[in-house]
Amino acid sequence: MQEENRAGVPPQRTAPPEEHRTSTTEKGSFCSAACTCGWRGPARRARSQARRDAAVHQEA
Repeated sequence: MQEENRAGVPPQRTAPPEEHRTSTTEKGSFCSAACTCGWRGPARRARSQARRDAAVHQEA
């Protein structure tokens, strides 16, 4: 059973910060990066640029 504070509200659990995991996907002649946090990079013709977008996002 959960303990309650004086206001009768159960304590909130704080989840550990989730690691950003990026991936690239191709659609036609375009490639884009996406992250598990919901971030999406722009569609690029160069895979290397999509990977660079993902790396910059992970550093931020």
